[in-house]
Amino acid sequence: MLDGKKLGALIKNKRKEKHLKQTEMAKALGLSRTYLSDIENGRYLPSTKTLSRIAIFINLDLNVLKMTEIQVVKEGGYDRASSTCRSKAL
Repeated sequence: MLDGKKLGALIKNKRKEKHLKQTEMAKALGLSRTYLSDIENGRYLPSTKTLSRIAIFINLDLNVLKMTEIQVVKEGGYDRASSTCRSKAL
């Protein structure tokens, strides 16, 4: 079950597998390096659109992401999010 920190770690590991620096990946995705860092460190969860772009870019299976239900709240121009596992609701 993924939460923000686990999702960020997964993205970071996939980026490193591709031997990419944060600046390179952020530029390719049209993101700031600091925002990508915040995502990788679990401080922010990206919007669905951004998450889809990241997943495609790093070849991340989107089915993995279905394990997490994300509630996004706009805060200060960034997507601040909290996660709840769907399995808790089942």
